[in-house]
Order: sequence, then structure tokens, then C-alpha cells
Amino acid sequence: MNQSASTMLIEESNFFLEVYLDPFNKRIRIDDYRGNTQLVLDKAEELAREHQVEKLIMKARLEDLLHLYEKGLQPEAVVDRYFLGSDAHFFSKFYTVERKKNDHWMTEDGMIQSIYQLDTTIDKPFPPKEYELKKADKACAKELSALYRKVFQIYPAPLHDPEYVEKTMKEGTVYYVFFYQGKIVSAASAEVNSFYKNAELTDCATLKDHRKYGLMKIILRELEGELRRQGIFCAYSIARSLSFGMNAVLYQLGYKYRGRLMNNCYIYDKLENMNMWVKNLANC
Repeated sequence: MNQSASTMLIEESNFFLEVYLDPFNKRIRIDDYRGNTQLVLDKAEELAREHQVEKLIMKARLEDLLHLYEKGLQPEAVVDRYFLGSDAHFFSKFYTVERKKNDHWMTEDGMIQSIYQLDTTIDKPFPPKEYELKKADKACAKELSALYRKVFQIYPAPLHDPEYVEKTMKEGTVYYVFFYQGKIVSAASAEVNSFYKNAELTDCATLKDHRKYGLMKIILRELEGELRRQGIFCAYSIARSLSFGMNAVLYQLGYKYRGRLMNNCYIYDKLENMNMWVKNLANC
């Protein structure tokens, strides 16, 4: 099975499907669909069998949820206002017993409870003046991928490859970075869906020695400003469920917890659960 992810558009006489094939993470994601929902689900299952995946994910609309339950899919998360102001419901189906097992669920539940006790009135961070915030361009691609290699042994997208980083920039992904002594030490991006007017804040990474200055909060705020300027108000972020720091940052920036995607992708050093956080930038 080819390890590089790809998007496939399937158009039949009475339905349409946009499918994200992700062999590295052994999953298929239905990013968009219209027409006969029953036929859409049949096709999704057929593709799951054909590509021998362990997990099928579907971004579904409210009016189709009962069809998904009938097909054995289960709800995992919600992104408010994802489809031009209408909510997206993330449903999943698992195809192996191993992919459905998880030892960390209760720990992660406890972490969400403790995060919701945190103070959200914390002052804005002001890092030392040696830190310089910039919007990244393609000249930064090589250094960005080096940062991701240092922070993540495994990552669900090929960010270790500078050409891939450059390709995402061309496709509209916005990166902001912090430089320290001429080197990138922290970065994050906004992956923009210009049709449905939403964006995923993702690819958050800071080198260990630079984590005490709140750099990520500043970068995410900058990205939010960029999105608002583009007229995009639905922002969401999917954080490793075992990372207290990243989940806490999102909560303190006003994001709301909206569920957990079980054994969703290979990241950091293993297959992990991912928490969904959502913010309506129109309320800022």
C-alpha cells in the first residue's frame, strides 16, 4: 500500500464523495459528500475494505446521523460551524479489535477535567526580545521540517520533508514561526478550507528549551488574526490527548473541548487519541 496520503473525488449519478486516503495512519476519511447518504456510506465501506484500513472517519451533517448509526459508525467529536456555519459531526468505524482498544481513555478524561479548572485570565506572555515572530514563507520550508523532525519522531503528515511543507504553503496553509538567534524554535500553521470557511490550527511544535515563554499562545493568536482577516471564523485544533501542555494552551485561548478521536493517528512516538478543540473567532 502506497504510504503517501492522497485525496480522491468520486462522482456517481446520485452521489459525490471527497475521500482522504491515509495509508500511513491506516485510515480513510470522508471529508465531504452529497447526494444519496446510503450510497455514500456503502461506497465508504467498500473503499475501507479495498484499502484494508483499520479506521473509517466521516465528517457528517446533522440530518444524516441516523444513517450513520444504522451503518455501525459511532460519534467521536463535533466541530461547531464547520460547514459554512453548520456543525460537522465526526463519526468513526473500526475494523480491527486492536484499533478499538485503548489504555489511556480514563487518564485523558481526568486530564480534561483538570484543564477545565485552569485559570483563563492569565496575562498575555511576553517572551524575551531575542524572540522574533514572523509569518513563514517558502524560504523557511527546510528549517521548518527540521524543527518537526526534532520535536516529533513520528508525525501523521510528511512534515519532515521540506518539499511537502512548501506544497502546503502553495495550497494556502499559513505558518507562523518564532526565530531565536536566527533559528526557528517554535511554529504552528492554519490549514484553511476556503470553500467551507474553516481552518485547522495544527503542526504546533516548540523546541524543549524554549517552552517556558508561552510562544505557542502568541503564534496561535497571530494565526487567529490572520484567519479573521480572511473572513474565517470557525477554528479548530486536534491535540494529542496525552499532552497536558497543548490542551491547556487551547483551553486558555478560549477553545472548547468537543470530543476525542480514538487511536486516530501515529504521532510523537505511537498511535494516539486526539482531542478536538473548537473556537468561534467571531466572538473574539
